[in-house]
Amino acid sequence: MSDFTFLIVSTLVKMGVAVGALMGSVAIMTWVERRLSAVIQFRWGPNRVGPFGLFQPVADGVKFIMKEDIIPASAHKPLFVLAPAVALTTSLTAFSVIPFGPVIELFGKKIPLVVVNMDGGILLAFAATALGVYGIVLGGWSSRNKFSLMGGLRSSAQMVSYELSMGLSIMGVILVSGTLRPFTIVEQQAGWFWNWNAFLGGWQFLGFILFVIAIFAETNRLPFDLPEAEQELVAGYHTEYSSMKFSMFFMAEYAAMTTASAMVVTLFLGGWQIGVPVPFEGWLLWILQIGAFVAKVGFFLFLFVWVRWTLPRFRYDQLMNIGWKGLLPLTLLNVMVTALLVAFGVVGR
Repeated sequence: MSDFTFLIVSTLVKMGVAVGALMGSVAIMTWVERRLSAVIQFRWGPNRVGPFGLFQPVADGVKFIMKEDIIPASAHKPLFVLAPAVALTTSLTAFSVIPFGPVIELFGKKIPLVVVNMDGGILLAFAATALGVYGIVLGGWSSRNKFSLMGGLRSSAQMVSYELSMGLSIMGVILVSGTLRPFTIVEQQAGWFWNWNAFLGGWQFLGFILFVIAIFAETNRLPFDLPEAEQELVAGYHTEYSSMKFSMFFMAEYAAMTTASAMVVTLFLGGWQIGVPVPFEGWLLWILQIGAFVAKVGFFLFLFVWVRWTLPRFRYDQLMNIGWKGLLPLTLLNVMVTALLVAFGVVGR
């Protein structure tokens, strides 16, 4: 097999693994969300379909497929149909540049465990996540429903408010690392866990906290779920959606959560680096490193659910004040301090 053919085949296999893992995480998280919220609220949660309700995601999928797909008579049909696909596709695209494991050797070839290992990977990931709001805005506008439109407008204003802070919060990592390639950023955090960018490796703990807050707003999760706000807007931008179109919005939200969690882990917490020396090599080490990445991402997915069922929703004016008067000044401060530390040689790779 030629090098080019091997490259194509390996890339297709990695794409299949990444999409399968991302869609698998969506199914798992629909169960985790219900079970964990039930534990927090002292309820049972799903417990009828399979042991501990484990087959509930399958039952939900069958239900969505079987339900009638209704398109409002006054809706703009092309954009109404396109909007859920846009929301889901952007989350999948952003995940393509995130490394989920080290370089492994197979058939004498070295394979980095990332779908697209490119220099500007961070830019591609942020561009894709920024485009995700178009799915929400298009869905809200094309529904020709006042509640849907209000949800779309809220989402666009929220994106503008928090996208800036989210981008600035990673500038410190880029200054310290000197690269926009996610795989290289992870490799630079090798060794003990204090070499990770959130700790002594990059002195980016403030940027880490600010980035985590910003991704909660970017994924429209509580306490930042103003675009949906059931008590005010029925269901927000997806009020008029049903069947698989509603399911695609649902999947897009959980896929965005997984992608955002993977970005936090990659940029600030060492990615697939274990954080402690291990006396293993070869396949056993690679499996442990992939497991470390999955465990870190799983922690932040747990955090998404925990926060949702613990904190109340912000008012809209509070959301804007936090974005413009809280996060933005702190991210600018973090960039300036990091630039000074890099200039004087205190940090830097």
